Amino acid sequence: MELFIIILLSAIFAETSALTVREFARKCAPTKNARRKLFVDTSTLMDGRILSVAKAGFLGDEVLIPRSVIRELQLLADGSDSEKRARARFGLDVANELERVELASVEIFQDEGERVKVDERLLALAKEYHGVILTNDFNLAKVAATEKIDAININELAQGLRSEYLPGDKLSVKIVSAGANPRQGVAHLADGTMVVVDDAERYAGKNQMVEIEFVRYLQTAAGKMMFAKLAEPKRAKKEHNTPKKTTGRNRRNSVKGK
Repeated sequence: MELFIIILLSAIFAETSALTVREFARKCAPTKNARRKLFVDTSTLMDGRILSVAKAGFLGDEVLIPRSVIRELQLLADGSDSEKRARARFGLDVANELERVELASVEIFQDEGERVKVDERLLALAKEYHGVILTNDFNLAKVAATEKIDAININELAQGLRSEYLPGDKLSVKIVSAGANPRQGVAHLADGTMVVVDDAERYAGKNQMVEIEFVRYLQTAAGKMMFAKLAEPKRAKKEHNTPKKTTGRNRRNSVKGK
């Protein structure tokens, strides 16, 4: 009987210990929905595109603007360089607008302390809080990489979202239907993007590849669209060995020579 009680108590103790360990691990483990801390630098605010990204709802992380960054913008705004002064004032306006965006969590991070360079302060903050630096400064991003600190660049975002084809590029497509306006034809790229081609209605539905040249790219909230024209046909190269025409005078001179 005593042996049975000992075994029962041991089983209860083991089960309780397992539950305690699992609960502790659950509380200590980072949640999948935990938001990153994004530390914004001076170049990002002066660039201004972060405001559009935030208003569109793509900034789901915790955006922190260090007070040292605001202080640097203030110094530049009071400086003698007119170009930097204008950009710094624009950056301050962007910071103020960011705080009012309802779809983003933005706050001024009070980091007043040692008077160190702003870039060094950003690196220290990102390392201390396991955060990410949001910057348009290519060199700062490189330094962050050497320190094993994550950095993201809005320029890379813009590069990734830009159209695969730019005005002046050429491509062979099939005109699948007539356009809304007279003489226009409609084609589609591999990703489904609609291309409106001027003077291409005659090729609609003929299952024929025609070469087009992109003219304009249009991006709207509903999607993207491209406009193009028919590419000019390639001109055949003139043969270099074409015999020259002989005039009457040249013929007479050749007869005299004989």
